[in-house]
Amino acid sequence: MRPKFRVQLILLTVLGVVFGCKSVYGTGSGKFNVLLVTVDTLRPDRLSCYSGKYLQTPQIDALAGRGVIFSRAFAHNPMTLPSHANILLGTTALYHGVHENSKSRVSEGLLTLAEYLKALGYSTGAFVGAFPLDSRFGLNQGFDVYDDFYPSKSALEFTYAERCAGKVVDAAIKWLEGQKSRWFIWVHLWDPHSPYLPPEPFNTKFKDDPYSGEVAYVDSELGRLFNHLEKNDLGKSTLAILTGDHGEALGEHGELTHSYFAYNSTLWVPLIIAAPGLISGRVQEYVCHVDIFPTVCEILGAKLPVFLQGISLVPLMKGKKVAQRKIYFESLDAYYNRGWAPLRGLIEGKMKFIESPIPEFYNLEEDFGEERNLASGMELGESRKKLKEMENKLSSNLTSKASQKVDRETQEKLKSLGYLASPVAQTKEIYGPEDDLKTLHPFEQKIDRAIALNDRSEYAESIKLLKEIIQERKDFAKAYGQLSHIYRSQGRDEEAVKVMEEGYINNPKNYAVISSYGILLIKTGKFEKGIELLQEALSLYDLDPDVWNYLGVACWSRGDYEEALKHYQKALSLDSADAVIFNNLGALYLSMFLKTKEQEILGQSIDYFKKAVELDPDLASAHNGLGGAYRMSGNRDEAISCWEKSLELNPNYDFSIYNLGVAYLEKGEKTKALECLEKYRSLKNNALSPAEKREIETLIQKCK
Repeated sequence: MRPKFRVQLILLTVLGVVFGCKSVYGTGSGKFNVLLVTVDTLRPDRLSCYSGKYLQTPQIDALAGRGVIFSRAFAHNPMTLPSHANILLGTTALYHGVHENSKSRVSEGLLTLAEYLKALGYSTGAFVGAFPLDSRFGLNQGFDVYDDFYPSKSALEFTYAERCAGKVVDAAIKWLEGQKSRWFIWVHLWDPHSPYLPPEPFNTKFKDDPYSGEVAYVDSELGRLFNHLEKNDLGKSTLAILTGDHGEALGEHGELTHSYFAYNSTLWVPLIIAAPGLISGRVQEYVCHVDIFPTVCEILGAKLPVFLQGISLVPLMKGKKVAQRKIYFESLDAYYNRGWAPLRGLIEGKMKFIESPIPEFYNLEEDFGEERNLASGMELGESRKKLKEMENKLSSNLTSKASQKVDRETQEKLKSLGYLASPVAQTKEIYGPEDDLKTLHPFEQKIDRAIALNDRSEYAESIKLLKEIIQERKDFAKAYGQLSHIYRSQGRDEEAVKVMEEGYINNPKNYAVISSYGILLIKTGKFEKGIELLQEALSLYDLDPDVWNYLGVACWSRGDYEEALKHYQKALSLDSADAVIFNNLGALYLSMFLKTKEQEILGQSIDYFKKAVELDPDLASAHNGLGGAYRMSGNRDEAISCWEKSLELNPNYDFSIYNLGVAYLEKGEKTKALECLEKYRSLKNNALSPAEKREIETLIQKCK
């Protein structure tokens, strides 16, 4: 047992947890297994147990048929990481401090549902589908197995790499097959998240509604999981909970996806709870994500930890009433990452208040779609007072511990999605209507349209929209990053640099713009100016491993190996699991070996490249570098194997193509060598110097 769980056992005792006590469902019910399924971006109206308008979901309907459907369940955040933190911690973001997807980490001082059940003797396993739930964000606490083996990179621009539902369910079933005692398993399926690309036959069947196609695919894969439980006689001993982390706007209120506003299109979620002995039914009362943890406690017969902020839903499931209460919600991604006005609110009874510079108030009983804002004709002082009281009541001193260093991979993944997430957003003390999300939303819509156009290879139209945004709002940093990214992807590096220079001139204190501009300069070989910009970025925030890493790249490229090593080591101290930093260290030590010819240095180079491959087996450059190091050590066959693996991952990786061509030629395999060298010439022709062209032509002639 790890020391952490000894602490948790003591904590559970202090909190009054009773081991082996009688459950509300009778003696022995405390031995239930627990299955938690969270489907990302799932609207209730896409499940036929809620509405048959769009599709049929027979597998989830079957679960609902033996359980309780909550007609009005709400998320507290329209984002993946904070919503799952709310579910697994039983507290809101005001308490645990995880408000958005990039800068927060669940504090180790908090007790997760997995740790709670682990202390009760459960085996625990989690199987997640995409990067926002990576173990680096802290939700792995308490899990014996935290399977977050999603791909390193997405095949599409501006999207997270995801692991499809089928693969997640396969991994979950395999884990279940090995369990000999009570278990808790969390299965997270990402598929309904944009972009909506369901596999066949769902893509064809739902060609005009691919979002519903994704939901249909998830339903079919969950059927395999549910069938496994039934075939192994586990259904009658398993408490099953299914919910969505948040919804999807699908154009309602002008929002295409989620994470921006906090309307019911993204806060309303499905919630289904099924347990042996439970009478099926439907509950109309308003409930929320933080109610799940205490509900599990009561069904298992364990007393509720005192810090939980929700209520047990068991009374409602048994047909009883509960006292009316307030439900807190927020949408703070734009506030934390761009410095825009915060959005918070509460639901009380059937009334919903949204606090922002342009406030909103809705009667949900008459207007659940929130089409009629009643705020202009109301005195909102009492609503603001209640919200403030609720914030004070739900807050804790742990929120400051939730902030974390934003590592290189997190930065890169967010930037690849078109975000310029900044660890030091320029917030204001007072916000006006010009800062309201509704005022800024038209620009967000243009960004979304620009991304969609880029995905369809309509680059000219995408560029036009982004230029219009910059013309209208020179402080809209996201547009500069997006436009620069498109230019760079097209090989138009000078235009990409010019865009970021304009962004820097117009936003001279914006950390994200400064650091992104500096990194771009280094990527395009403008080292002196790049170093200057990155040092300026460090004066604002010095805990970004990405900045330290690219400073190392710049120094290495200039031959200043000592400074490069210092910068890489600093980057590694901030993110010790970053494959790219290890790869760059491997390249640095290989360069040092070429200068010194010391075998020990070559050995260190090999070790760093091996570590990079271990951390990210799909990193083509690490396989290429390892091949180079093996070649220097005289192990040509091992080098060839590495270069072949590199090209398997990236068929157009020019360095590996060249290296393989030369290695094959040395081995006398002239046909293979010729194929590689001609491909290299074709790929690099316009970028080769006259001397390089002569070298390639000479090598090609030797192959003939």
